[in-house]
Amino acid sequence: MGLRYSHRVRVIALSTLKAFLEGKPSHADARDPAMAWYRQVKAADWASPASVKRDIRNASILKDGRVVFNIAGNKYRIVVWINYPHRIVYIRFIGTHRMYDAIDAQSI
Repeated sequence: MGLRYSHRVRVIALSTLKAFLEGKPSHADARDPAMAWYRQVKAADWASPASVKRDIRNASILKDGRVVFNIAGNKYRIVVWINYPHRIVYIRFIGTHRMYDAIDAQSI
């Protein structure tokens, strides 16, 4: 019997989420939604942008593997880069909408 290959997504840089969540008391309301998002992503099997949209309909698909997720009632955004063939999600940014507006989600 051969080994079973898991297609679950690996999430790189949980430390990015933790640094944001622990950075300011005003971001405490993002903790539960961010960790719920993290658990959902870890359980996902995203082989394409369509599979991301199937699981999280309000995800914004950008070019070159970038995806933006709204969490906590759209108060915060998470920007990731996804390596679809290897099922790896790299967290590039988490912040408020105002913080998001100050970055280039395509290049961060």
